Amino acid sequence: MNFTELLSDKTQKPKAKTEILSNWLTENPQELTNLIEFARTAKDPIKATCIEAIEFATKQKPEIADLHCLNFVSETLTAKAPRVKWESAKVIGNVAHLFPENLETAVTNLLQNTEHEGTVVRWAAAFALGQIIKTKASVSKELIPVAENLASREEKNSIKKFYLDALKAVKK
Repeated sequence: MNFTELLSDKTQKPKAKTEILSNWLTENPQELTNLIEFARTAKDPIKATCIEAIEFATKQKPEIADLHCLNFVSETLTAKAPRVKWESAKVIGNVAHLFPENLETAVTNLLQNTEHEGTVVRWAAAFALGQIIKTKASVSKELIPVAENLASREEKNSIKKFYLDALKAVKK
């Protein structure tokens, strides 16, 4: 697939482009690395669309993600653009259970995003951190008191719920 042609096509709406990319990736998981390499040098709106396509694909088939993908989205959590941050966090939430021993960078960057002014960025960070806690990996044990603190400080119930659900799941 020619990513440049698809993503610069003015006749396609943004959501359609994401859907096309996501479906293509689901059918061609071996091409994930090519999409990541394209996204790595793209401008933020295009990068976010690529990561959103990865998010949709990994929601359906988390196993298409590899360590290269996890590392990429862990790095992009520090991007300036909020949409890049939240789409990256959602990918991590979808695939965390596959990489329980490789989540340190993701956790560090997600914790920074829990302080972001944007509700959607905080929501996505809470989703991903909640999924990481549920993996019961070694890093998740350290996150339990942090999640308790974040839940007590968070004003938005939709965000707080991710922490509380994860804490409830690990205490069973």
